Amino acid sequence: MIEARHLRVLRAVARTGSFSAAARELGCTQPAVSQQMKALELSAGTTLLIRTGREMRLTEAGEALVRHAAGILAGLTAAEEEVAAIAGLRAGRVRLSSFPSGSSTLVPTAVAGMRAAHPGTKISLVEAEPPKSVEMLRAGDCDITLAFRYVDLPTPAEEQWDDLVVRPLLTDRLVGLVPAGHRLAAGDRPVRIEELAEEEWIAGCPRCRRHLVEVCERAGFTPRIDFATDDYPAVVGLVAAGLGVAVLPELALEAVRPKGVAVLEVLPAVQREVVALTLPDLAQVPAVDMMLGRLARAGLR
Repeated sequence: MIEARHLRVLRAVARTGSFSAAARELGCTQPAVSQQMKALELSAGTTLLIRTGREMRLTEAGEALVRHAAGILAGLTAAEEEVAAIAGLRAGRVRLSSFPSGSSTLVPTAVAGMRAAHPGTKISLVEAEPPKSVEMLRAGDCDITLAFRYVDLPTPAEEQWDDLVVRPLLTDRLVGLVPAGHRLAAGDRPVRIEELAEEEWIAGCPRCRRHLVEVCERAGFTPRIDFATDDYPAVVGLVAAGLGVAVLPELALEAVRPKGVAVLEVLPAVQREVVALTLPDLAQVPAVDMMLGRLARAGLR
């Protein structure tokens, strides 16, 4: 019989490439990892790992088992959490992943509400941008992930969520940022993005940067991007220093003091859909379901 603890160790070895690295990640010894892998191979009746130099390589059988392990472990976690909640043994746990502007706005409100209502629930958070965060969810490395996609563009393959439970949270509009002394800063009218065609631009994460270029090219120009940073306060600081212009989600500005910049309505309007995602099995876990509800309330802004 294949045991869940052995599958977790196999995934760690596959992810890190060695017994010693897997042991460090799992907080155990290298001999313990080796012993559990021998037990798993005995249960499977075939070789799962082959040593190549200092690293371990999965056999075809090993690759198949790793591929199925995420779904198996997610289903097992769902069963354990639901049974524990029903039995009253504990309130459960929720592992969140979120993109930065969601971490600084939606997550604090939702977690605070969850802690107040269910103080026994253990909640953790890691930051990751989609599509990486969605890959983490499918791999079983988190229970809920906050993600977004732009509604004005065709949905690429990595943003297809048909196999996931999707909880809409809000629609986030992108706004323009210019230095406070900019020629357009004092206006009270919407600004067409092509009016900024000759400006130097400050771009965000690679995915947001790609979207910016597509929006500008549809407006007839290619933006001259001199600076790029994932840090929203850094974007605001660069714009305030007169080093360029930018577009940011309104959600990002909630957690940043936009000192020294003017915020503009930009046309054509660009919006992104912000959602919480989870696996169908995990959606049945009481703690996960309650956390989804708290995130939905936090999105009512």
